[in-house]
Amino acid sequence: MHHRARPIGVLRFAPVPTRARRLAAALVVLAGLATPACATTSVSLRQGPREYVAADYQEVLRTWTRSASLITLSELDDLLTVTATFESWDFRWAYVVRYAQDYRLTVSQRKRLLDTALDETRKRHQFYVALYSGNARWSDLTRADTAWIVRLIDDVGNETAPEEIISIRRPGAIERTYFPYTSVWRQAFRIRFPVATADGRPTISPKAKWFGLRFAGAQGNEELRWRISNDTDTDSTAAASY
Repeated sequence: MHHRARPIGVLRFAPVPTRARRLAAALVVLAGLATPACATTSVSLRQGPREYVAADYQEVLRTWTRSASLITLSELDDLLTVTATFESWDFRWAYVVRYAQDYRLTVSQRKRLLDTALDETRKRHQFYVALYSGNARWSDLTRADTAWIVRLIDDVGNETAPEEIISIRRPGAIERTYFPYTSVWRQAFRIRFPVATADGRPTISPKAKWFGLRFAGAQGNEELRWRISNDTDTDSTAAASY
């Protein structure tokens, strides 16, 4: 749901004096995000109308956001701290409602924005990702020599490479407000995956019990997972949407 054009580049950070300070910053971020909703709430891929108001946005954001961290305690080194929001049909509906109120959009403007946002979910799976590691260069996912390879996975065995990774060079008021885990310590990206493979198979199987993002490299690997609710509408609608 990329609502405005922005240059693509590398987000630069001020140097951090010590590993201990970097680790402390990472732990503070994780503590703030370690809510029961993130840990246990299942999600539904069911499409269709929603009845959200602007005040619902924060709860919807928590439902669709996951966090994880790879930390070497012996060396007080944060190898990777990552938080991601899956910009699903449900999330985009709540986002547009909040955005429309904040910017005082007209009814017709809100409808156009909502139609565009929802249509994007039929073309790609998109994640807003903010991450931090001890080496900013290695954690730039747009570089050929990045330390981390990202894949969209599910429990059925699907593993899909991104079709596009966009670096958000200077996150502004919109990113800081609607994705509050964004900070000067982190690099921000939008990562897009195809909804289906070249032979037409869905990249998130209608039979999957969970899907997620895997970050893997020489320093280790970590996964963010979204557990899919088992209501029948989820499976049938997800299958039809592909």
